[in-house]
Amino acid sequence: MPSPLRPRLAAVLALSLGALLAVTALVVRPASAASTLNQLAKAQGRYFGSATDNPELSDTAYTAILGSDEFGAITPGNSMKWDATEPSQGQFSYAGGDAVVNFAKAHNQIVRGHTLLWHNQLPGWLTSGNWTAAQLTSILQNHIANVAGHYKGQVYSWDVVNEPFNDDGTYRSDLWYNTLGTDYIATALKAARAADPNAKLYINDYNIDGLGAKSDAMYNLVKSLKAQGVPIDGVGFQGHLAIQYGFPTNMAQNLQRFADLGVDVAITELDVRMVLPTDATKVATQAQYYTNVVKACLAVSRCVGITIWDYTDKYSWIPGVFSGQGSALPWDENLAKKPDVYGAINTALGGSGGGGTTPPPATGCKVAYSANDWGSGFTATITITNGSSAINGWTLKYSYAGNQTLSQGWSGTWSQSGKDVTVTNASWNGTLAAGASTSVGANFTYTGANTAPTAFTVNGTTCT
Repeated sequence: MPSPLRPRLAAVLALSLGALLAVTALVVRPASAASTLNQLAKAQGRYFGSATDNPELSDTAYTAILGSDEFGAITPGNSMKWDATEPSQGQFSYAGGDAVVNFAKAHNQIVRGHTLLWHNQLPGWLTSGNWTAAQLTSILQNHIANVAGHYKGQVYSWDVVNEPFNDDGTYRSDLWYNTLGTDYIATALKAARAADPNAKLYINDYNIDGLGAKSDAMYNLVKSLKAQGVPIDGVGFQGHLAIQYGFPTNMAQNLQRFADLGVDVAITELDVRMVLPTDATKVATQAQYYTNVVKACLAVSRCVGITIWDYTDKYSWIPGVFSGQGSALPWDENLAKKPDVYGAINTALGGSGGGGTTPPPATGCKVAYSANDWGSGFTATITITNGSSAINGWTLKYSYAGNQTLSQGWSGTWSQSGKDVTVTNASWNGTLAAGASTSVGANFTYTGANTAPTAFTVNGTTCT
């Protein structure tokens, strides 16, 4: 669950029963008819979704992708949490959550409600109160009755209880546990079932993706709740992964043991971060992690779907919480698909790369670089001359030796990670016949020396 430091499925009952069955039933369609991530996931009887947040909804380029066939499910990152929905005791606000739900409805997407109870992002009136167990129980039941009741019939599922455990498997010491003991979990689930009988009810946590003490604790909790007859329909495995820490142990086996308890499982907040800058080895590991997660979900019949925690680095929570880390998502900061990462997910879902495949190699390419320097900045002009084979789509990569920093670019999509610069073609200059040329440009700032780059690649091939 992302930290507040970076604020940011029963289907919608207004949708047809067919929409619900498309989400949860294992009806396999020919993969050849599918190309986007959600189309491919639906062909496997699952959904593929993205988190979002209200500030992003004003970004039309962003929403054009969010509302596309790439995503069949939406999770509001912050607008359904306690501080947003009940900022003052007994006074409820739903504007932010409604905006996300309305967006999802307009684009035939289902909604994962997030979250009714968490130890974080609680309003001051709640955390500062000296509540008795009876008082806090009443507050909890009233909050869930109002919030889940307001969205009754409009959400597929609720993350009812979020992050109840420490990493060692002990219960988190917070307002809820310290006042109510473990009873708060059953109380919340029962209140949610009463408020919206058709919504799937989940417990959601991080670092439970693989076998270990924390996932054992969650397993034992779910097993106990089921034995007591407490309503629990699913477990959410957040999936905030980092390549420097290794992939979770026996992920598919872990998901299956929860499914064997009679609950659905879902990957709810997936991202795979790395220590910056990126390089080919890190990206290859990241792509493999995404592949592993998708394959683990597909291996378990009750794994109903995968949600990435927003789809683009432009709005990722990672850099604001983990200093020096990022590049965690399948789309980059310019809303362009990352060929290796997007292609890996698409392929793991049964596709052929779906627009995210790496363009074909260029052969015999040439690059001419010049800089118009004015002391504290410069304009770089780069001319790419294609080799002996026509290409349809190109990616130029090179690196600076100093602190040159990208300000703006044109005639292509420019991005920079540390000293590494990447340029992908624009819509109008991606096709280059043999021997054809195209030029791109960008402005940079710098201090100290402005040494020109000496090595360039196009589609992974070193150019002269």
